[in-house]
Amino acid sequence: MRLTDPEIETALAELNAGWRCDGAALHLRVGRRDFASALALVSQVAEAAEAQDHHPDVSFGWGWCSFRLTTHSDGGLTAKDLKLARAIDAIIAS
Repeated sequence: MRLTDPEIETALAELNAGWRCDGAALHLRVGRRDFASALALVSQVAEAAEAQDHHPDVSFGWGWCSFRLTTHSDGGLTAKDLKLARAIDAIIAS
């Protein structure tokens, strides 16, 4: 079930300050020290995504990673996206 705007606003307040919402998806761009550490972060997020069976759109390059979360089957943001966003935040914080 898609989240309401107030639910999204509440969730954004609880997530890493870097998360942004465009109404249909959550976006986060994270700086890393080099290409290898960016790839390592992508790999850790991939493990969490596989465990949750919910997969973000990911791009990365030298010193950065970008994650986009949405639930395609519901046409917007759902609790699945928030759960994965929290997992990504925990990975980044570790």
